[in-house]
Amino acid sequence: MKFVLVNDKTPRKQSFCVLCGDPIGSGYLREIGTQLCYCDHDCYTNHCTSAVLALANFARTSLAVLAPSRVKEQSEAEC
Repeated sequence: MKFVLVNDKTPRKQSFCVLCGDPIGSGYLREIGTQLCYCDHDCYTNHCTSAVLALANFARTSLAVLAPSRVKEQSEAEC
């Protein structure tokens, strides 16, 4: 993920950290793709880590759901 580190500047309108909800001060991170603001690098990395874990869990669940149907398709193809 790409981000911009902003020093000594506050956002035009009052913004809050996406992860912890603290008000954004004079230094913050803004993710380029989503334009989301984070109060510091720790919140940004924690948010990224939780997003990766959520995607991994979703992929694992999807595979568990799809696996039985693939086994059935393979057994029907062998007949």
